[in-house]
Amino acid sequence: MSLSSSYGNSDARQGARDMIARAAAAREADLDSLFVGDHHSTGPGSYYQNVPILGRLLAEWGDRPAGALFLLPLWHPVLLAEQVGTLAAIHEGRFILQCAVGPDGDGQMDALGVPRSHRPSRFEESLEIMRRLWAGERVSHSGRWTFSNAQIAPVPPEPVEVWVGAGASAPIDRAARAADGWLAAPRLSLSKASALSAEYLERCEAHGRSLPAIPIRRDVCIAE
Repeated sequence: MSLSSSYGNSDARQGARDMIARAAAAREADLDSLFVGDHHSTGPGSYYQNVPILGRLLAEWGDRPAGALFLLPLWHPVLLAEQVGTLAAIHEGRFILQCAVGPDGDGQMDALGVPRSHRPSRFEESLEIMRRLWAGERVSHSGRWTFSNAQIAPVPPEPVEVWVGAGASAPIDRAARAADGWLAAPRLSLSKASALSAEYLERCEAHGRSLPAIPIRRDVCIAE
């Protein structure tokens, strides 16, 4: 279950209470996993940011897999590695990082001062940096981000599983090469999902990677 984080309530606390109630209901219904998304500069409606809200939702969830989507080009990799390390330490089970380069034209990149053309390179650098930090390394880097002697604690108590969102050949190859799974978009037709899944599995084989995850999202509205 990937909870919606968007709420139009004038009472900011009500949307947060709704998310907490839905996480508790998902646990009661014995669903398999719990995720939240990542969007920025979203007003006027409320969008509850993923790190703090997930920290609260984990108190309702238990030890089944949980995680969040992060648009990696928008996050400094040292900061995000720390946030994920803390969330993984709070959680009692497997933590899954969903990630993507982010959409090209919805204003998030502009609002956070990220050149749109830098999205793929920032994504690649960020994921490599975070994995080194999660392994306990002290890291210096010069590229899209420049920093020296970074180290984080706590590191995740077990390896963080990474799913990459992708809808075209180059990002699908990136998912096969650099991640543990490909995250399919919710609006794919059955035929398109089938074709992209086959392409992803072919690229996994080419990169010598086995047992990938292929979660295919579907948006569902549940009435009262």
